[in-house]
Amino acid sequence: MKAVLQRVLTSRVEVADEIVGEIKHGWLVLLGVGKGDTAEIAQYLADRCVKLRGFSDEQGKMNLSVQDVGGSILIVSQFTLVADCIRGRRPSFDAAAPPVLANELYETFCECIRATGVPVATGVFQADMKVTLTNDGPVTFIIEKNAC
Repeated sequence: MKAVLQRVLTSRVEVADEIVGEIKHGWLVLLGVGKGDTAEIAQYLADRCVKLRGFSDEQGKMNLSVQDVGGSILIVSQFTLVADCIRGRRPSFDAAAPPVLANELYETFCECIRATGVPVATGVFQADMKVTLTNDGPVTFIIEKNAC
C-alpha cells in the first residue's frame, strides 16, 4: 500500500462536475492499494498519516501533525500509484489489488483516520475524478508498507 501526502491549504475532488469532497488546511492523500495488502497495513498507514509531523510549529520546524494543527484529510483512491513503469512504455497494473479488495482497504483506511477524530473527506472509488489543490510549501511525502 502506498500513500502520497501533499500538504495543502485547500483541496477538493469533483466527479461529473460535482464537488464530492473538500478540505481546507491539511493533507491530500492519494492512496494506492496493491495485491497482498491487508487491513493491518491500512491501519498502519492511516496512523502514519495522522501522526506524521509535516506541519510547521512557531519556529518554522516541521514538528506538528495534522491533528496538532486542527487540519483535515482528503483521501483519493489512485490505483496508478502501484503501477510498474520499469519495462516498456505502457505501465503494468498487475500489482494493483482487485477492485473489491482495493475498495475494502480504501474504506478501512478512511475509517481508521475517522476514528482518530481528524475530519475526512473522500473521492469516489473507481470514478473519473478531478482533483484540485493548493500546495502548502510544497510539502510531499510518500509512505508505503508492503505485505512482504
